[in-house]
Amino acid sequence: MNTRKVVFLFFTTMIVGAVGGAIVGIPLRWDAFQGEGFWNFFWGTIWMLGIGAAISIVAQMGYFAYLILHRFALSLFKTAKLWNLVQVLLIAFVFFDLVYLRYIAYADGEPWTAYLLTPTLLLIYALLIAYWKMKETNYTAFIPATFFMFVITTIEWVPALTVQQVNDSEWLWIYLAPLLFANTYQLIALHRIQRSKK
Repeated sequence: MNTRKVVFLFFTTMIVGAVGGAIVGIPLRWDAFQGEGFWNFFWGTIWMLGIGAAISIVAQMGYFAYLILHRFALSLFKTAKLWNLVQVLLIAFVFFDLVYLRYIAYADGEPWTAYLLTPTLLLIYALLIAYWKMKETNYTAFIPATFFMFVITTIEWVPALTVQQVNDSEWLWIYLAPLLFANTYQLIALHRIQRSKK
C-alpha cells in the first residue's frame, strides 16, 4: 500500500459513508425534510451527508485498529486457529451483550426477545459480507471478516447505543448505516486496491 492508495481509500470510504448515511437517514427523517420548501431539504441533505462522512472516519479508525490488532493477535496466539477461536467466542459474547445489556438498560415492559432483532440482522449481514470477502480472497478471511463486520462495527456503534436519548430505531439506524456502508466498502475494497498496479 503506497500513500496514493491510502489516500484513495480514505476519501472513497468517506464518500461511501456519507452517501450511505444520507440514503438511510433521509427516509427515516422524512417528516423533518419535507417541510419548509427546497432549502430545508437541501440543507438537511447536506447535514445528513456530513453526519455520514464524520461517522465514516470512526469506521476507518476502527478498521485500521483491527488490522493492527489482527497482526498482533496472530503473533501472540502463534496460530491462526487459536485466534479464530477467540474471535468466534468474542462474536458470541458481543451478540449476547447487544441483546442483554440493551434489555437491562432500556426495557420498559418488553420481553428480552424484543432486543434480538437488530443483533441478529447485524450478524446475518456480517456473515454475508464475510462470505463475499472469502470468495474474493480465501477461506481464511471468513472469521476475521465476520469479526470485523460484527464486533468492530458494534464497538464503533457504542456511542449511539449508550446514549439514552437515542434509544429509538431511527437514530440507531442513522448512526449504524454509515458504519455498515463504510466498513463493507473498506473490507471489500482493500484487497482490490492492494492488487491494483497504480
